[in-house]
Amino acid sequence: MEEFKKALESKDCQKVLEYLDDYLEIIESEEELREILQRLEELALECEEAYELAHEITHIYAHLDELEKGLEVYKRLVEKYRGQGEKYLDALYHLADAYEHFGMPEKAIETYENLLGLERKLENKKEEALTLAHIAINYDELEEAEKAIELMEKASAIFKEIGDERNYLVSLLDLAHFYYELGDYERAEELLSEILKTPRDAEIEANARIVEAEIKAAQEDFKKAFHSLKLALLKSLEVDDEEIFSIAFEALYNFIAELFEEKMYREIYENVERLAEAFEEINKEYEKFFKAVAELAKLKEGLENQYTKLYESITVEELKELLGELKKIGTSVLNLNL
Repeated sequence: MEEFKKALESKDCQKVLEYLDDYLEIIESEEELREILQRLEELALECEEAYELAHEITHIYAHLDELEKGLEVYKRLVEKYRGQGEKYLDALYHLADAYEHFGMPEKAIETYENLLGLERKLENKKEEALTLAHIAINYDELEEAEKAIELMEKASAIFKEIGDERNYLVSLLDLAHFYYELGDYERAEELLSEILKTPRDAEIEANARIVEAEIKAAQEDFKKAFHSLKLALLKSLEVDDEEIFSIAFEALYNFIAELFEEKMYREIYENVERLAEAFEEINKEYEKFFKAVAELAKLKEGLENQYTKLYESITVEELKELLGELKKIGTSVLNLNL
């Protein structure tokens, strides 16, 4: 692909990033790929988009089962900027973030702690709190919820002290999730109540509703769990935010899939129909999708149903594919009725 090669020769990092995916599709050998990776690694040390390029390089190495080679790019950037103030802090942050993104929480914690020490020397309260929050999330990844709570409470106190309301509410949301994981549903619900009564943005509200649904499901209150997920979806539609809708819809779909796996069909069809009603005046395709989910649950329970009719009426292929995945759950080669 000539555009990519020209961008690489001229060291135009933006253009390299723009054409990289297309170029990767036409590479014919691993040898050629490794040659390109070497050139990209050198380019990453020179361009303004260094961390974006480092991210792409690391993903490629991860695909080759050589993740450490990709992370070396971030380490070289750390060394490049050592002793250069904010640039060095930024490089450390991106290295820690890469460890976090690629599933290495211990390394992420170690790097974030190095960053935290420097931020405390500079008395940068907001950055200190953000880094504490990152460390807490990585401890949660290690299933050390109590340590995660301890650190997130410190971060939350700083956000409150400096008047950073949004990050304060996000920290409460994380704490609610941590307490939920520990089985302290009462404390988790107290935190969610505080979030939901405070002026907030749509993303925080939707995520609070998702955590609320997790708690209600753990308490086997499926009606309230579905209601919370419905509120998350409706909030995303209210503000016309596709990203928030995707987050809420994915959470709802995963919840429904888990119920199918547990063969809790009644809990599905008794509650999903209410979701369909909520979409009656908003989006007919989603209304039909949720009705089809309810009918699929009836089908799997051996009840009279209209699943096939509803499935065939849906015109959005992605929704039909999701229904197909739900239909496969619990189906064996001998279960020909499904």
